[in-house]
Amino acid sequence: MGELGSTMRVLRPEPGLLAFYDGRIDGLRLHSADPNWLDDGAFGLGTCTYALVEGEEALVYDTHISLGHARLIRRTLAEAGVRRTRVVLSHWHVDHIAGNEVFADCEIIAHRLTAEALLAHRAELEHGDPPVRPLVMPRTTYEERLDLRVGSMAAELRHADVHSLDGTVLVLPDRDLMLAGDTLEDPITYVVEPARLETHLGGLARMAGWAIGRILPNHGAPERIAAGGYGSGLIDATRHYVEKLLRSRTEPALRQADLRGFLPEAFAAGTILYHPAYEAVHRRNLQAVA
Repeated sequence: MGELGSTMRVLRPEPGLLAFYDGRIDGLRLHSADPNWLDDGAFGLGTCTYALVEGEEALVYDTHISLGHARLIRRTLAEAGVRRTRVVLSHWHVDHIAGNEVFADCEIIAHRLTAEALLAHRAELEHGDPPVRPLVMPRTTYEERLDLRVGSMAAELRHADVHSLDGTVLVLPDRDLMLAGDTLEDPITYVVEPARLETHLGGLARMAGWAIGRILPNHGAPERIAAGGYGSGLIDATRHYVEKLLRSRTEPALRQADLRGFLPEAFAAGTILYHPAYEAVHRRNLQAVA
């Protein structure tokens, strides 16, 4: 077992933006040899959270997968001279809120639906493996959009009903950049609301109309994140994948394809990058949709 946070890398996709990446390390587990959400989900797939930093201000986007990771994020920010920190939660899922306790003295911002989901799932989260206990709740909620500033940087929180009904993406309009949370993943989305995939397609279509040139997801390839992110083609690749998942309900042949065979054009174009751990996600997605 590795020590929580000991393998976390601090990437710098662009000035004023820190990316805290951990996972995708063959043969290493952090929590337990038994199946659990941290090792078999967040760490195996690779997880990245972010912080916008200017002067003494920071805006943290998700609190990572453990208290150990969150403490390292706060220490990194303090060493950079940060004295005022706010937190944004992308959605309620455990691998995005597990470090909230470390930021309990900060303003934590989330969509109203995120706060409601955290309350509804409190027992599940606080008694999970590993547990998130105590669960620290957001102090501030919003509805459709919230405009913030970090020093001279403008940041927009936008509600995005993709992957989870309570999704929040963070858009930097002056940089044509979006922090996508789990609304977009490389290479494929993790389906947790199979009955709502048609709604998620609508959310993706709306997102495709935004002026977004680059995308930084919470689950993706570290080298692509470090290089500045993905292009807007990641939105189209995700839409194509969801559309084919829906077709698989009535086209049994689609359920036989492995991940590369399911999205050959997107992989060939380099829009998405293959990662073996996502084969299990793909099989699970097909089963959930069926």
